[in-house]
Amino acid sequence: MNNPSFTDELAPYLDALERENNRKIKLIIHAGTPKTGTTSIQTYLHKKQRTLRGKGILYPHNLERLQNPTAPKHQWIEKNLITTHLSHLLENFKNIVSQIKHETHTVILSSEGIYNHWWDFPVESKNILAELSTLFEVAVWVWFREPTDFIESYYKQCIRNPQLPNNPCYGKDLSLAQMLDINWFARQLDYQGFVSECESLFGTNSMYLFNYEGDVVQQVINLLGVDTPHDNPTLQQNKSLNNASIEILRTVNKLGIKVKDKEALLPHLREINKILTSYDNHSLINEECRNKILRVSNPLLKAYNRA
Repeated sequence: MNNPSFTDELAPYLDALERENNRKIKLIIHAGTPKTGTTSIQTYLHKKQRTLRGKGILYPHNLERLQNPTAPKHQWIEKNLITTHLSHLLENFKNIVSQIKHETHTVILSSEGIYNHWWDFPVESKNILAELSTLFEVAVWVWFREPTDFIESYYKQCIRNPQLPNNPCYGKDLSLAQMLDINWFARQLDYQGFVSECESLFGTNSMYLFNYEGDVVQQVINLLGVDTPHDNPTLQQNKSLNNASIEILRTVNKLGIKVKDKEALLPHLREINKILTSYDNHSLINEECRNKILRVSNPLLKAYNRA
């Protein structure tokens, strides 16, 4: 599939809507970052799909044939971009367009994997992303945490994850300092690199960046202007594992056990974690790690938040 066909396939219907409404459909891409309340945002948007539709905002359903089609996230985006399955990407966008109604003015797509795997996307896939700005009014929403806080939390998630054949960090027996020496992991701290490249693809006014301060769902409610007296969003809190529990997981990872067996162990580990927290709850960030974080991080150059 060549690049022009992506636009050619979608443009006729979107052009008709643009003429009818005298404006392009707005496409909000919530791109992460990891460990910034993404699950809470997705759960809220999924739960409020009908309410949002009534206000002209579409949080689209996935294709029915996809695994977990009702999951409140759009992981097909990064999967299609990583593998350069552009025909599948087009199929998913056609599915979105089919859900757009006359009153729809905004579409929201959400997957933290867009940021997480940004550096895995080939040039051809990023060129397709650039085409979105000709079809939609693109806005990219990203929440950033303070770098040391973020990378400690993300390290723990990597230790928890099952091993993957092409991933150098998931499910491995590695210390935080060792993981920071791996480019795949350290590049997660390239905040400005991600923002600058998105600006080159979608335009200089496309980025909406926010400091992660906990209640991201309320921020989204305010940004969308959909607050009602009946809103009572449920935050999805993923309890962080303490250092002692991480050491146990590293031992498990060293054994190379099967994914299903690791999954079976995690509920027991969470119970152990509750007890161990009162004994060992200090930060993993020692002086060595802090210096490495300062060396490899690329913080934002200016204040972008226009909320």
